Amino acid sequence: MARPRPATFDKVKTVAENRRARFDYFIEQTYEAGIALTGTEVKSLRFGEGSIAEAYAEVNDKGVWLINANVPEFSHGNRFNHEAKRPRKLLLHEREINKLHGAVAREGMTLVPLSIYFNGRGRAKVELALAKGKKTHDKRETIKERDWKRDQQRILRDRG
Repeated sequence: MARPRPATFDKVKTVAENRRARFDYFIEQTYEAGIALTGTEVKSLRFGEGSIAEAYAEVNDKGVWLINANVPEFSHGNRFNHEAKRPRKLLLHEREINKLHGAVAREGMTLVPLSIYFNGRGRAKVELALAKGKKTHDKRETIKERDWKRDQQRILRDRG
């Protein structure tokens, strides 16, 4: 029998976070995926370098790929150093890949990386979200809601 998955992912050290994604997209579902990395990429991530601000994920017949994620070259790497923006394979179960492929193809959803982190076992993981894009008026609603919550907290703090 399979081990039950935790409700939230075990994030020990967050390396890169895409904060803009939660503003630009409605997050439907999140997945935890492993990344196929080379040695110098892992070392670079362990030093806290890396960016996924402009990254996205793509599903094709060969699997799921992380495109445009920037992991800078390792400073002490030799001639076998890695490329900074190469496509990286994401490691998911076959049924998860099929589910993502169906959602992206039929429902017009997008795969957006939310964060890159190291879990409790020291493995690099990507928090991947199945998301639907927000329109401009939806973004305005999000801003209003965020401002109202901030004002609410200020009022409660002043009275209490």
